[in-house]
Amino acid sequence: MPAKRNAARDLPEYRKKRDFTKTAEPPPGVAPSEGRLMYVIQKHDATRLHYDFRLEFDGALKSWPIPKGPSFDPKEKRLAVMTEDHPLDYASFEGVIPKGEYGGGPVIVWDAGTYSPDEHGLFFDDREEAERQMLDGLAKGKISVFLQGQKLRGSFTLVKIGKGGPKDWLFIKHKDRFANPDYDVIEEDASVISGLTIADLKAGRLPDRSRNRLVVRPQDALSAKKSAMPKNIEPMQAILTEHPFSDADWLFEPKMDGVRALVFIDGDKVRLCSRRGLDTTKSYPGIVEEMAEQTERHMIIDGEIVALNENGVPSFQVIQQRIGLQRPSDIAKMEAEVPVYFFAFDLLYAGGYDLRGSPLSNRKTLLKQLLIPTDHISLLEHFEMDGEAAYAGAVRAGLEGVMAKKRDGIYEGRRSRSWLKVKSTDSDEFIVGGYTGGGGTRSNTFGALLVGQYRDGKLVYSGNVGTGFNEKLLASLLKQLRGLETKKSPFDVMEPGSMRFGRPKADVEIHWVKPELVAEVRFAEWTNDGHLRAPSFLGLRTDKAPADVRREEVVPPPGDNPQPQAKKGRSRSRAGDPLVDEVLGQLAKPVEKMNLVVGAEKIPLSNLDKPLWPAWEGERALTKRDLLVYFARVSPYLLPHMRDRPITLTRYPNGIHESHFYQKHIESKLPRFVDVTTVWSGQFEKDQEYLICNNLPTLLWLGQLADIELHTWYSRVSPEPDAHHLEEYTSGGEESFDASRLNFPDYIVFDLDPYIYSGQEKKGAEPELNRKAFLKTCDVAYWLKDLLDGMSLSSFVKTTGKTGLHVYVPILRQFDYDAVRSAAETIGRFLVRAHPRDITMEWSVPKRTGKIFFDHGQNTKGKTLASIYSPRPVPWAGVSIPVRWDELRDIYPAQFTILNAVERVEQMAGDLWANVMDEKHDLSALLEAAED
Repeated sequence: MPAKRNAARDLPEYRKKRDFTKTAEPPPGVAPSEGRLMYVIQKHDATRLHYDFRLEFDGALKSWPIPKGPSFDPKEKRLAVMTEDHPLDYASFEGVIPKGEYGGGPVIVWDAGTYSPDEHGLFFDDREEAERQMLDGLAKGKISVFLQGQKLRGSFTLVKIGKGGPKDWLFIKHKDRFANPDYDVIEEDASVISGLTIADLKAGRLPDRSRNRLVVRPQDALSAKKSAMPKNIEPMQAILTEHPFSDADWLFEPKMDGVRALVFIDGDKVRLCSRRGLDTTKSYPGIVEEMAEQTERHMIIDGEIVALNENGVPSFQVIQQRIGLQRPSDIAKMEAEVPVYFFAFDLLYAGGYDLRGSPLSNRKTLLKQLLIPTDHISLLEHFEMDGEAAYAGAVRAGLEGVMAKKRDGIYEGRRSRSWLKVKSTDSDEFIVGGYTGGGGTRSNTFGALLVGQYRDGKLVYSGNVGTGFNEKLLASLLKQLRGLETKKSPFDVMEPGSMRFGRPKADVEIHWVKPELVAEVRFAEWTNDGHLRAPSFLGLRTDKAPADVRREEVVPPPGDNPQPQAKKGRSRSRAGDPLVDEVLGQLAKPVEKMNLVVGAEKIPLSNLDKPLWPAWEGERALTKRDLLVYFARVSPYLLPHMRDRPITLTRYPNGIHESHFYQKHIESKLPRFVDVTTVWSGQFEKDQEYLICNNLPTLLWLGQLADIELHTWYSRVSPEPDAHHLEEYTSGGEESFDASRLNFPDYIVFDLDPYIYSGQEKKGAEPELNRKAFLKTCDVAYWLKDLLDGMSLSSFVKTTGKTGLHVYVPILRQFDYDAVRSAAETIGRFLVRAHPRDITMEWSVPKRTGKIFFDHGQNTKGKTLASIYSPRPVPWAGVSIPVRWDELRDIYPAQFTILNAVERVEQMAGDLWANVMDEKHDLSALLEAAED
C-alpha cells in the first residue's frame, strides 16, 4: 500500500520542549516539498557535542543524535539515540539556542543533501515509494539509505539495538566504494551553508540568515525555473583580466588546459557537445559510460575534458591526440594510451529545473551534491575569496592560472565579465593563413605557420610560429595545410616587412591557405607594433569557429585601484561588525563593572575606569575601558594574526608605571571560550598549558586581566596550509616538541632596536623614543630590505609600538627554530660587516651605544614579540602598527595609539598584513649558503 502523502505536522513533543519567544528555532508548519527526500546533519554543542542526523519522511525530520558523529569506516558502529521529530524548516537552522533552553548551545548545518532508501534499489525519483520503504524500515528497526551530500556519500544503515534503550540505534557505513577507514570526516568542521564553525559561533559570529540558503534540491536554488531540458546551450565564456585578485564576492577555480564540453544526461541517453555545439559523444566513450552511472537522470553539466602529461598536469598538447578522431578503432586505441578525465564545474539543469538563472554558488552546491565522482569524472574544486593564493597554487602546480567567477552570477551563455580568467602565460587562438617552406631538417615539411586574428571584421596578420612541433606533428599538419592551399593571401592586413625577421627574404617560399584552421599559440608578449614575440605552437582547436577568433579583450580585475593603499589581497574594513558594535554599546555604559555579553558568552568586567596609562602631554589618562574598546574595535584585524599561536601575557593590573608580571600559564579554571594547547616546557621539564587567543571573548577577557601587551609565538598549532607533514603533538618531552608544528615558525623575524639616546634618559634606563634614533632604525630596515629583496624574500615591516621596528619574512614551515635563527644570524652578520658603524649584534648593552641592535635571537622557540596591533606600555599608549615600506621615514611611532590605530587601518583600506602568509618563501637556498 503506497504511503500517504503527509501534510505539515504539529509535532507536539517538539513544541512542548521549546519556548519560541526565547529560541529562534522554527515552529512546526511547513508541508513537505516535491522531489528527492532531503537529509541534514546539524553539529550541536549542547550539554555535550553531538551530530543530529535527520531524515525527511512522514511530514517531518526523523532525528537521531550521534554523539561521536558519522564515520566512513564500516567497522565503526556509532550510537544514535532517536529523539523527537523536528519540523522540515529545522533543516536550515543555524545559530545559538539560548542557555537555559532545551538544547542550549551553538548549532550549524554540518552536512546536507538528498537520500534514497537503497535496500531494494534507488528511488530518488519516486518519492512515494521512497517514503513507503522508509516507514517500513522504521517499523522493522532497520533503515538503509544512500546519501548524496556535501560531506557524506554512499550507503549507510541505522539499526535498532535489541538490548539497548527503546530509542537506541547504531549508525554504520556500508562497505562500498565510498568507504574509507583512513578518512576522518569529522575534521571537516565548517557549516555547508554559512561556512562558520561551532568555534565561530562560540566566539560570537552568527550566520546571516538573509544570505545563507539551504540548497539540496534543484527547486531550492534561487530563481530555479521548472522547464523541459534544453536541447542545446551556448557555453559561457570568460574575459581575460590583467592580474590575480582576491574578493569575497568571487569564487576561484584552477584553469584546466583541455577542451570544453557540455554533458547532457537525459534518462538513459548521454550526449557530449563541444564549445561549438558539435557532438563529440563518440570521441570520449569512457566519460559517456561513467556519466550514465549518475543517480540524477536529467542533468546538463559544464566542464573540461583533459589529458595529463608526464607530471600529472592537464596539457592541451597531450589531449590534442584525442581531438578529431573518427574511427572506432583509433578511439579505442587512444582510450588506452591517452586516457581523458572530465572535471565538472557548473550545473545548468537538473531534475526538471533550469538553473541558468540561479546564482553560481547555488549551482555549485547542487553540483557537489548531485555529481557522483568516478574514475574519470571529478568535481573541479573552487576556492573562496583568496584568488591570489589560488592563482599562486595553480601556477606552482603547473596549471595555466585560475578562473574567477562571480559568486552570485547567472549563467549567461556568452562571453561575460562575470567570468574572468587569470593566466600565468600568454596564449590565445589564431587563424592559420599560410606557411613557409622548410629548410635543413624541415626541408620535407614546413618552416613556420603564418597566423592572425580578426579585428573589426578584417583578418590581421599577427606573426610566424616556428616552434612547438615534433616530426609527427609537422607531417600531419602539412597534410592538412596542402589540402587548404590557395593562391591569394587570406590576410586583409599584412604590412610589408612584418614577417618574423623583417622583410621576407627572396628565397623564402610562402604558401597561403584558406582561413579554416584554428591554432592555440603560447607567446611571451605582444610587441608594440602588434606582433607576437616568441610564439610557440600548442595545437589545433576544432572546438572554436574561425569567425570567433579575435584578439582577447583584457580588463582590469574588480575593484582594481592603482593607489598604493589598495594593494592586492588586502582585507576590507570591518567597521560596522554587529557583534563588535554590540560590545561597544555595552562598554559605553557609565558603570565600573558589568557582565559583558559577547554572543553566547558572558565576561565579568571590573575596575573599568582604572587608569592604565596616566595623562601624557595634555591628553587624559587612558583606562581599562579604553583598552577594551580598542580590543573590540581592532579585533577583526588583530585576531587573524593571533589565531592558533600560543601567547605570553604581560599584565599591568595597576597601570604601566606600577609593577607588572609575565604569565605563560593560568593554573585557575579558564572560561570555556579560551583555547589552550599543551606544550612541553624545557624550563620546567613538564607539560604546560599555553593560552591561545582565537576569538573575541578571549581577547576581551585578556583586557579584563590588564594584559596590555599581546606577545605571540611565530609558530602555530594549525597544520594549514603547509604543515601537514609535521607532528601534531607538542607534549611529552623535548623530542616530541622538536618534531611538532610549534617548532617550525611561519616567519623569520628581525627586531631592530635603536641604542641611540636622546639625552633625557635616567641613568641606566633604556633609550627613549627620539627622531634621530628612529630615522637611523629606518635606514637599517631599508638596508635589510635591500638584502632580502636580493634573495627574493618578501618582507613586511611594522613599528614595535615603542622605539624600533620589526621586520617579518614569511617562510614555509620546512625548518625549525634553530635553522631559522641561523639564517637570521647570517643575514645580520652580513649587514654588520657592511655597516659596522651603525649596526651591532653585541649582547653587552654598553657596546650597543650609538648603534642599532640587530636581534636575531628572537628566532628561538618559546620567544615572543608584540603582535601586530598590540598595545604597548609606553606613555603615549602606542600600538605596534604595520606600515608600507614607502612611508617608513614619514611616520613616527608615537603617532599610532589605541585611540587612533583603527582609523589608521581603515584609512589604509584594511589590514596591510591581511594576506602576509600567502607570500611564504622556501629558505633552502639561504640555509645552504649559511652552511657554506
